[in-house]
Amino acid sequence: MRRGKLRVLLGAAPGVGKTFTMLEEGRRLRGEGKDVVVAVVETHGRAATAALVDGLEVVPRREALHRGVTLDDMDLEAVLTRRPDVALVDELAHTNAPGGAHEKRWQDVEALLDAGISVISTVNIQHMQSLGDVVREITGTVQRETVPDGVVRAADQIEVVDLSPQALRDRLADGLVYPASRIDAALSNYFRLGNLTALREIALLWLADEVDDALKAYRAEHGIDHRWETRDRVLVALTGGPEGETLLRRGARIAARGAGGELAAVHVTTNDGLRDRHPGALGKQRALLEQLGGTFHQVVGDDVPTTLVRFARSIDATQIVIGVSRRSRLVAALTGPGIGNTVIQESGDIDVHVVTHERAGGGFALPRLGGSLSPARVLAAFGVSLGLGPLLTWLLSFGNDPDAITVDVLAYQLLVLVVALTGGMLPAVFTAVLSGLSLDFFFVQPLYKVTVQQPWHLVALVMYVVSAVLVSFVVDRSARRSRTARRAAAESGLLVGIAGSVLRGDDALQALVDRTREAFGYAGVRVRQGDAVPATSGTFGDRPDATTGLPSGAVLEFAGAPDDPTQRRLLRVVEQQIDAALEHRALTETATDAERIQAVDRVRSAILAAVSHDVRRPIAAASAAVQTLQARDITLTAADQAALLDTANQSLGALATLLADLLDVSRVQAGALAVHRATTPLSTVIAPALDELELGPDDVDLDLPKDTPPVTADPVLLQRVVVNLLANAVRHAPAGSRVRVGASAFAGNVELRIADHGPGIPEDRREDVFQPFQRLGDTDNDSGLGLGLALARGFTEGMGGSIEVDDTPGGGLTVIVRLPIAGHLDLEPTTHRHTTAPDGEAAG
Repeated sequence: MRRGKLRVLLGAAPGVGKTFTMLEEGRRLRGEGKDVVVAVVETHGRAATAALVDGLEVVPRREALHRGVTLDDMDLEAVLTRRPDVALVDELAHTNAPGGAHEKRWQDVEALLDAGISVISTVNIQHMQSLGDVVREITGTVQRETVPDGVVRAADQIEVVDLSPQALRDRLADGLVYPASRIDAALSNYFRLGNLTALREIALLWLADEVDDALKAYRAEHGIDHRWETRDRVLVALTGGPEGETLLRRGARIAARGAGGELAAVHVTTNDGLRDRHPGALGKQRALLEQLGGTFHQVVGDDVPTTLVRFARSIDATQIVIGVSRRSRLVAALTGPGIGNTVIQESGDIDVHVVTHERAGGGFALPRLGGSLSPARVLAAFGVSLGLGPLLTWLLSFGNDPDAITVDVLAYQLLVLVVALTGGMLPAVFTAVLSGLSLDFFFVQPLYKVTVQQPWHLVALVMYVVSAVLVSFVVDRSARRSRTARRAAAESGLLVGIAGSVLRGDDALQALVDRTREAFGYAGVRVRQGDAVPATSGTFGDRPDATTGLPSGAVLEFAGAPDDPTQRRLLRVVEQQIDAALEHRALTETATDAERIQAVDRVRSAILAAVSHDVRRPIAAASAAVQTLQARDITLTAADQAALLDTANQSLGALATLLADLLDVSRVQAGALAVHRATTPLSTVIAPALDELELGPDDVDLDLPKDTPPVTADPVLLQRVVVNLLANAVRHAPAGSRVRVGASAFAGNVELRIADHGPGIPEDRREDVFQPFQRLGDTDNDSGLGLGLALARGFTEGMGGSIEVDDTPGGGLTVIVRLPIAGHLDLEPTTHRHTTAPDGEAAG
């Protein structure tokens, strides 16, 4: 059966027009003869959206009765039975009502696609699973309904429904998004101009990355190797020299010329390194690159130009920025084209910018000596021998004097030494033999004949060869030592780059895997522990091309492994670092578990201390009252007996409250708090809480709009939260002032605010008040154990909500309790897991 097609309409925020666009597309497809049904749509009371549903077939929703509340949701079985060509499914990240085949709506969509039904769906960018922490940082709101990024990325078509932030705020102010009662709260919270601008940028960038990945996949699928200039990507080549800052700033200016330009820099670490690298210069350049908004990469390769161009193609760079060679003209003439010219020759369709700088064309320097004398150097030495040998013979022929034979011998000896230093053993021996024959042929009688009439002639030839071999041996040994030292520098350079990623806050294991893939040119690198993959980078096919076992038992897998045996030693160093990172991660998890156990132990110790101190007072008072009533030698009036009974009753009541709080906080800390969520109107918990505290209109100012939606909460726990917060607010409110209790709905949540005009809490102490056994300042004997706010947070989080404190305008403290609106959260009972570690004595 052919799988259906998925089209996702992506929005930056509610109200941009995703559902409207989906219904318009459904009507267009129906007009083209397609069989289209509305599987589920949420109009949110918007008349224009609801009008588009008219004329489209709507599949009836299923109903589920849960704890006395009737919930409705998409009927997956009915849609599958109906088998339309296209199904319109709103809110892809929605959590299904109980009783359905799947927990999430996106799972229902997968079932429709598998059945051959195409789907058009909607989702906001804040519901993307990978962006949860980013959205929370921007908006301050935790998104509990999310959809995996892979589900959306796998869609056949993704379209952004875009609206400018100010236009969206204008729509909101006109009542086209939310009812009038919610407009002010929405404009001042989630729908602030800065929030909307940031969310819009995230949505557009997310889609841009998706389009970029799709383009790469298309080029790979169709075998397209040449680059497509969809956006400017400028790659700056850094050598570690002082010219790096100039190149980075020029590259940043080039990238900024076009919209969406990207800046990257790469440093190629070679086996022989750079003789004149400035210590610390590369680190400073990396810091400058981060300020300019670029990314730093480090790769290993003996052939610098080829490695540079290969990396540029791997990131689809459109332009490369390199510096003018620091070699002098003399060195360039003797050693041939440098790195810059080779990069230009191999770059193909990538533009290369050669930037001049202060160090361009520096003074004379000997050619860089490679590890085992590269073939190019050996050939160059033969060239020197064949070029300078005849020239030297010609020059010496002008002074052809039998008495000048010593000068002739020394001149040829110098030539042998120069060739030995340049090309090693073979060219030196060749030059020694050729010099001996030339000396005999041109300068020893009889001239122009090769004869060995005197034994010393043969000895001279042998000495030429021996001296050439000895000098070549010294040169070769020096080259090997140089290679060893520079190889160590290459390793340390790579590890410094990895350490820099970790110090900047990157995950150590992931940073190691990313840098390994980049440095060695692999297509993919991943760490596997059994069936788990703790870290991966790049792409893999059906199976890895190479694997390496680590001492910890994990396996390091490679895709597209380059065949370069010289890199094995450096790779082993990185493997050891990866294994150490795995061990560190395991130890960190163990330490975290130990800290949680220790935190619970501290709470239990504090509970025992509280029992021995605070619980003693009501027990002592009740015991004294009862003993007095039982005393036969004391005559008590009816009023005295009533007073003693009242004292005993109050003390036992206080004791019961203390023990209940201790039991509750113990359950919260131990993770054994059973929560039974149900649809709960706020009025059903606020009124009993006021009665319990005996608070009236003179004490509390209520602002509960009639259209405030019910919340998903445990009624018993929510009442305890309200009681604790009201008691705390009334205790700290100045005499004659009233505590204000208000509520409003916003972004799928109801916010309950309890505000007083007391002394407030310093901003640096606000988290302390949520720790058990905390009090602010001195307390009297009626202040309790300091558990009120700790229990309030534990209960609220156990119900799927959140709690925070803020300043009250005009002075004081406002406690904000956020709970999901009924129908926006699964209502199954859960066991809440919550652990806090009290420290010190502070506030209550």
